[in-house]
Amino acid sequence: MRSTHDHGTTDDIGDLTSSTGATSALSTPVTARNRRRLTAVAAGVAATLALGGLATVSAHDADSADSARSDSARSDSARSDSARFDDTRATAARAHPTAETTPIGFGAGTTGGGNATATTVTSLDAFKTAVTGDKAKVVKVSGLFSLTGQVDIGSNTTVLGVGSGSGFTGGGLRLKEATNVIVRNLNLSKPRKPSDAITVQKSTKVWIDHNTLSADRDHDKDYYDGLLDISHGSDNITVSWNRFADHFKGSLVGHSDNNASEDTGHLKVTYHHNWFTNVYSRIPSLRFGTGHFYDNYVQGAETGVHSRMGAQTLVENNVFRDTKVAVTTSRDSDIDGYAVLRGNDLGGAATEVSQTGSFTTPPYAYTAEPASSVVATVTAQAGAGKL
Repeated sequence: MRSTHDHGTTDDIGDLTSSTGATSALSTPVTARNRRRLTAVAAGVAATLALGGLATVSAHDADSADSARSDSARSDSARSDSARFDDTRATAARAHPTAETTPIGFGAGTTGGGNATATTVTSLDAFKTAVTGDKAKVVKVSGLFSLTGQVDIGSNTTVLGVGSGSGFTGGGLRLKEATNVIVRNLNLSKPRKPSDAITVQKSTKVWIDHNTLSADRDHDKDYYDGLLDISHGSDNITVSWNRFADHFKGSLVGHSDNNASEDTGHLKVTYHHNWFTNVYSRIPSLRFGTGHFYDNYVQGAETGVHSRMGAQTLVENNVFRDTKVAVTTSRDSDIDGYAVLRGNDLGGAATEVSQTGSFTTPPYAYTAEPASSVVATVTAQAGAGKL
């Protein structure tokens, strides 16, 4: 039986190179058990290739293909690449001159407090009072407040930070049995266990957008709790343009392997244009549900997307850097998940796809920009203060 702990020992696989140049470079010796895992992963890769699902473009592969150039040619290419990057950054800024006013993805249709007259709060007590109840309301947070535990947010609510430095530290926000909630432009930091920066439980129609969620890696991995955890049958959620930084446990979707009866058929979540820096794992970790992860930028992770317990995940046009395993379907739970990969820049990261998924066409309109422009777009516009 596998470990049920996300950061425990796992069954790694040996080196695996496909005809596309995708490489899994894990150092664990290939034991008999690992050979069985290798066979499963190889079958999953082959199946994905057959379906056209694995369409990754690695910057490392591109560099290797150009290795025969002369020093002069490489120098010219580097100058050209630099110019193209500057052009891409400028193009990205022009492509998204203003923030989206409505969510794209599974959370589409979420309106929060809508056009309700906004209330600006300048203290924690005033905030707690302002966000209670289910009446339509827009609550603007002005200031950074220390918090122990979590504040419950009522239905039909928009919570909006003022400027680039407003929010909460030490605890977080909880959406429990709520519907139609928007959380935007907040700084949420160092949520002490057992509090997450944002918890979503038994809630539907949620938009988490343009926030900065962070902690530090100076403490034990269980000193803080999650940055964004979505569980207990929550549904129809979009997580967009956020920055997740300096944390062990990024974003958990589905809290337990034993919660199939509540979660199956739910936990439909879209992550797009988020920036993950120095987050160890759970980017995201998804059980039972359906996840669309596109146009995100992941830096410095041990494991990125983790599909488990039969979850279906589409991983599309993302960029991974300094990441060991970009996508895995085969760790920590007794039942593997499913994944489809296309258009990603793995940056040399391994993949462990034991089962190719069937979720290839999301049931909503969206435009996934190519991986080549994701870094410029996301670094320029993700996080609080970028509305």
